[in-house]
Amino acid sequence: MIDKLLKKAGLTDIAAKVEAGERLSEDDGRRLYNCDDLLLLGYLANIVRERKNGDQAFFVYNQHLNYSNICTNLCKFCAFGKAADSDQAYEMTIDQIREKIRSRLAEPISEIHVVGGIHPELPYSYYLEMLRAIKEERPGVHIQAFTGVEIAHLAEISGQSLEDCLKELREAGLDSIPGGGAEVFSARIRQITCEKKLSGEGWLEVARTAHRLGMRSNATMLYGHIETVEERLEHLLMLRQTQDETGGFLTFIPLAFHPCNTELSTINPGMSRTSGVEDLRNIAVARLMLDNFDHIKAYWVMIGPKLAQVALSFGADDMDGTIKEELITKMAGGEAQQAMADSELIRLIKDAGRTPVERDTLYEQLTPRP
Repeated sequence: MIDKLLKKAGLTDIAAKVEAGERLSEDDGRRLYNCDDLLLLGYLANIVRERKNGDQAFFVYNQHLNYSNICTNLCKFCAFGKAADSDQAYEMTIDQIREKIRSRLAEPISEIHVVGGIHPELPYSYYLEMLRAIKEERPGVHIQAFTGVEIAHLAEISGQSLEDCLKELREAGLDSIPGGGAEVFSARIRQITCEKKLSGEGWLEVARTAHRLGMRSNATMLYGHIETVEERLEHLLMLRQTQDETGGFLTFIPLAFHPCNTELSTINPGMSRTSGVEDLRNIAVARLMLDNFDHIKAYWVMIGPKLAQVALSFGADDMDGTIKEELITKMAGGEAQQAMADSELIRLIKDAGRTPVERDTLYEQLTPRP
């Protein structure tokens, strides 16, 4: 039956490559994106997913910290960033950050995920102090902080090279880098939607520099706005090439665009959120094209817990974590809850027929808790 479906969809040759563990070409990716049989895409992606991770599905007990939404970039797809004089703008003091960390000391958090905007006035010393404060309040926690865009900004305001800046941040407590800020690497897209932002190549250079220093990072792609299939493929292939060079990416996270409260939705009033089909398609194609990435994440905050659960059979092997107070998606109209108990994550994973595995940021399995 599968052979007939593959033949009908014109994917017999791609399926043979997948079965043999061979790399797919750009044209293969184009055909996968244009395939109407979603279940067939899931079937192929699941072959790779299970080859790499069996029936395991990972999650992390983490805490998100968005220290400020004041940003000079004001990207058209972002509802989070605000001008400094906006009545919605905020920034946290170091003492407030300490209190956020203290408020959850009773929980077995292994990762603190920190991102914010490109603040025009916060001094470089603030970021170093923030990292030190988090480590002081929670010794041993893994800090995954500052997107590639933020790192480039910090290097600039510190007057240092990327390498020297990353070394100093690491000394202060930075352990790894999240994947935000990649958006879509296409120069066309960035000129229309985020012309002030670091270029796609600039983002990749931050990642390469971090990887050369032995630091790991994540990678993302924001899809579902004005990008084309060709631009999605270009993005995936650039990530794949960089991973070939460095091997430093931990996971790939497809991020579904949320139009509510963004400038793009004002320019295009009819713009709607991505469908479940589109979300699963992007996860499946990413799993098939990014053969050198060990993990693909179904970020439940953006696509919802139930679809993330389904995605575990469409190439994803990770549901992220417990989170709490993730403001970036919430301000763009995200309807998913802002926190999830680890027991609920475990239940969702088990109900999907997978084996839940609590991990740390670097995907080391943690000893199961009672």
